[in-house]
Amino acid sequence: MRSVLRTALAVAAAALLATPALAQLELPDLSPRAEVMQTVGITAITVNYASPGVKGRKIFGELVPLDKLWRTGANAATTLEVSTDVKIGGKDVPAGKYALFTIPGKDKWTVIINKNADQGGTRNYDQKLDQARFEVKPGKAATKMERMTFLFTDTQDDSTSLQLVWDETRVTLPITIETNALVAAGIDGYAKGSARTMANAARHYKRVKQLDKALAMIDNALAIDETWFALWIKADILAEKGDIKAAYPVAEKAYALGSKDEYFFWKDTIEKALEDWKSKK
Repeated sequence: MRSVLRTALAVAAAALLATPALAQLELPDLSPRAEVMQTVGITAITVNYASPGVKGRKIFGELVPLDKLWRTGANAATTLEVSTDVKIGGKDVPAGKYALFTIPGKDKWTVIINKNADQGGTRNYDQKLDQARFEVKPGKAATKMERMTFLFTDTQDDSTSLQLVWDETRVTLPITIETNALVAAGIDGYAKGSARTMANAARHYKRVKQLDKALAMIDNALAIDETWFALWIKADILAEKGDIKAAYPVAEKAYALGSKDEYFFWKDTIEKALEDWKSKK
């Protein structure tokens, strides 16, 4: 009888383990995961954290000790990710993902942006990996918040405020971004890329003997970005049109610029052209 019972229990246990629904049983998390993202200008800022509740407890000074390093949430350390370089609390924070630690105090909090984003808590914290550290003053929350919550407020094209609110406490992290400079750099990069594309298009027109189109296209490219590459293509087009007198000084300028470029891969070609054209200019 005991043997039969043991066999039945073993079969039942095996059936439970083999049932996908039970193997993937989901239960409410005591501190559920949360994520908040804000776009500021062209920058994405994302905070990922576990959100503990008050549950009738005294939070700061008891559950969360004062003047001690805190992972700023439950379970694993809270992470902060920025898609471009920013300033947080006036400190430089390059694009990347970080752990967000704090040291809560009665009259001031220390905020820590640490380069090791993958941390379970404070045990592996290494101050040498701090990207930024600054102090802020805690304030009173507008309304009591049962669960610890991060939110963004006062968002403009070049700034935002990241707030941590829990129970009756509010802490604000000011974030600023050089959005105009980022956009200008993006535009310049796009323009230079398009100039290179137009220069290659001009080479194509030159190869198929559509020289007027080639010259117009390379002039458009040069209006955006005057590089040795584009200048040489113009010189080559002018020479193909039989205008060596105009081609020679353009080739000279291309050679002068190219000599300062580590990727001057047509040096020999331009040198030879200058030598061949010298007597014809």
